[in-house]
Amino acid sequence: MGVTVAIDCMGGDHGPVVTVPAALSFLRSHPAVNAILVGREDVLAPLLGDALAGLGSRVRVHHASEVVGMDEPPAIAMRNKKDSSMRVAVDLVKAGEAAAAISAGNTGALMAISRFVLKTLPGIDRPAICSILPAVKGHTYVLDLGANVDCTAEHLLQFGIMGSMLVAAVDHIERPRVGLLNIGEEAIKGNEIVKQAGELLRGSGLNFCGNVEGNDIYMGSADVVVCDGFVGNVALKTSEGLAQMLSTFLREAFGRNIFTKLMALVALPVLKQFKHRVDHRRYNGAVLLGLRGVVVKSHGSADGFAFEQAIARAADAAGNQLIERISSKMASMSEAAA
Repeated sequence: MGVTVAIDCMGGDHGPVVTVPAALSFLRSHPAVNAILVGREDVLAPLLGDALAGLGSRVRVHHASEVVGMDEPPAIAMRNKKDSSMRVAVDLVKAGEAAAAISAGNTGALMAISRFVLKTLPGIDRPAICSILPAVKGHTYVLDLGANVDCTAEHLLQFGIMGSMLVAAVDHIERPRVGLLNIGEEAIKGNEIVKQAGELLRGSGLNFCGNVEGNDIYMGSADVVVCDGFVGNVALKTSEGLAQMLSTFLREAFGRNIFTKLMALVALPVLKQFKHRVDHRRYNGAVLLGLRGVVVKSHGSADGFAFEQAIARAADAAGNQLIERISSKMASMSEAAA
């Protein structure tokens, strides 16, 4: 029996015109995955065409009459829109009808709704947003990326555990390397919370490789990098800005005159390879870790290719028992501390 995912088709900057075709494309190439498309049936039906017949029982539409706006306050979305496509997708995970939910909608609303509906796992105080950034050697998982601005040392330890279990589940690395983002590699560096977190991680039984600096994220020095949401979000947005700047510089340099344009044609294969390696769409899909169910947040402006990556992230996490892995690890650490 395949993994079933619930997809909020109404969320994001583009809504169903991107999410529905992306979902259908993903299902055609992943026969072990089933999908529940959540949203207004009158809007989704015309976009499906003959796809429902072609995919059979692997896909169905679940009507939801409301939509959470991208700039809507999370508290209002949670209280006043109980039949929103976002809320219904998460409810389907809670009910056991789906193993994971995916949405490109309002991040704050998705986190608030998911936490309210699913609750956190035993031993986890706060959910964290975990995403992937490209590295010289593979990629690096970073958390938290904005859900928790103020964290204790215990929260950072929990982030390390959750990130480690995610990498073990989806990348099949038995003991992922966990690094603590800091202003230096030495154990004496950083503020008191970071230093305390370092001590907790060293005694956790995780494969803790010590403090790492910002450049280590992109060198692949650790499989998981732990930080609070304030630092993580700044690092993420800085990375996005740097990528856009480099892309602009390249276009300007090669488009300067006829000679540089000819050079661009010669360098086209190299440029295409470079673009592929740094393409942010390949890394779309942030997992909301620590909940009693898998929830994945897609970038709001994701195109079809990027949204498919988010669906894949959710299916992989659910299919590889992410929630069970985190629960088991937290339980074993609790027993060891008793």
